Amino acid sequence: MTSLSLKIAIEITALVRPSSLQKPAVLALQKQGAQVVAIDLAGSHDQITKALLGMDVVISTIYGGNVMDEIPLINAAKAAGVKRYLPCFFATVAPAKGALFLREMKEDVLNHIKSVKLPYTVIDVGWWYQVNLPRLPSGRIDYVAMETSDGIAGDGNVPIAFIDLRDVGVYVARIIADPRTLNRMVLAYDEVLTHNQLYDQVEQVSGETLPRKYVTAEEIKSRIHEVEVKNPAPDSVEFVTLAQLQYWHSCGIRGDNNPENAEYLGYLLSKDLYPDIKGIRLETFVQEAIDGKGRRVYEHIMSLPSMKEANKGWK
Repeated sequence: MTSLSLKIAIEITALVRPSSLQKPAVLALQKQGAQVVAIDLAGSHDQITKALLGMDVVISTIYGGNVMDEIPLINAAKAAGVKRYLPCFFATVAPAKGALFLREMKEDVLNHIKSVKLPYTVIDVGWWYQVNLPRLPSGRIDYVAMETSDGIAGDGNVPIAFIDLRDVGVYVARIIADPRTLNRMVLAYDEVLTHNQLYDQVEQVSGETLPRKYVTAEEIKSRIHEVEVKNPAPDSVEFVTLAQLQYWHSCGIRGDNNPENAEYLGYLLSKDLYPDIKGIRLETFVQEAIDGKGRRVYEHIMSLPSMKEANKGWK
């Protein structure tokens, strides 16, 4: 009996703003073989539709605060006959209302997708290791740790689904080719840990003892309220701060982002769908950081004055 291995050629097109054509990240995509097409989501419906003709899958990775700008893209995807649309979710699991303002905006986008009957898949992911790595007393991993990781919500014993950011693409590639995930929500994650267990593993790998600063639910809710009353605009520093605080409360206090709650909310789980994908373990990620091989996420924007201001509340 002969075993055949089939390789499927996939053509990738990156849709970017006209002003972004010469950005290093876009040029890097071109170098890797992606076709780059400039479109303006505020432009004509016909022009956007033309850019989408012949595409099987459209994946939106728009900035979270601007997700409502997806509406013209969704309408054009429907007109162009796109077979599957992935709205810009790619965040932690939460109920449609009442936990995360950013999630509520994304749900409005999903409702529009359903109103025009466009085939879709929602992919949410575990909370990234990259934004939860605590700093070591020695300072060895300060170069990769983020300010948002300073503190443990509640008693630190709430189970949370985590993922290495580098694994998100691995799961997405499988999910978009899977008929089982059409018109469904999927949670992709690598492992489930409490924040105390995360700190335990960092201590074991590093050999250092970590100070643990526990922040009460009441204090987090108070901080959230202080920002909410300002009614922050999506492009403001306060909006970023609000999102950070609400993720902290949703994951660490409410316990929204774990497989059990995801199933309750109707998600399929990556562990059930793709048991062969093992993912990167937390201890591997921590060891890479200690060995100087880590990379700080958002490094191109975290040094901006506005982001430094947004992160002051986490110290």
